[in-house]
Amino acid sequence: MSDTDRGLGRRALLAGGAAAAVGSAVLARQELSRLWWRLPGVERPRVAGAVDFRGARWVAASPANYRRANRPDDYPVDRIVVHVTQGGYDSAVKVFRDPAYGAAAHYIVRQDGRVTQLVRELDVAFHAGNRDYNERSVGIEHEGFVTRADSFTEAMYTASARLAAAICGRYGIPVDREHIIGHIEVPGTDHTDPGPYWDWERYLKKIKV
Repeated sequence: MSDTDRGLGRRALLAGGAAAAVGSAVLARQELSRLWWRLPGVERPRVAGAVDFRGARWVAASPANYRRANRPDDYPVDRIVVHVTQGGYDSAVKVFRDPAYGAAAHYIVRQDGRVTQLVRELDVAFHAGNRDYNERSVGIEHEGFVTRADSFTEAMYTASARLAAAICGRYGIPVDREHIIGHIEVPGTDHTDPGPYWDWERYLKKIKV
């Protein structure tokens, strides 16, 4: 092979290597463009006022009461935590919108069965009083009082069960008492909700229907 041939060969090899490198870079960029939202700290596109449960009303909680995330890519979601507001619907919404309160649930279910979403399921709501459980769960508040059996209406159970079933289906959460728990069962909490009048058997049966 002549020096000229070797030079052409080297140039062809370099050119081919450069083309391969460019091709690899393009493929890498394409892959990143598909997966960018799965990287920690990178947000998915969001639509203002969008809800995760059809029919829910959107009322935004204060950003101070939750942490923006991209669940289940940042944190796997494998729990639902059941809460009771210990007050009326309006007062619960008011405190969840108050930045000084420091807490909010993803949803509130009223006694008449209306569902309000305050925090996207993508995000980590400060509802459980335990960081690990906040990161891995969806919190559902229920209007009423733990000491009043009449707080928990048929409309409330039905609406909450539909909501819980949708959440379980979305994340593959088993419908059982290990994965659908009360606030009282969260480690380190001092809360007692949903209390002795919450009918777990009735609730889980409705979720499974």
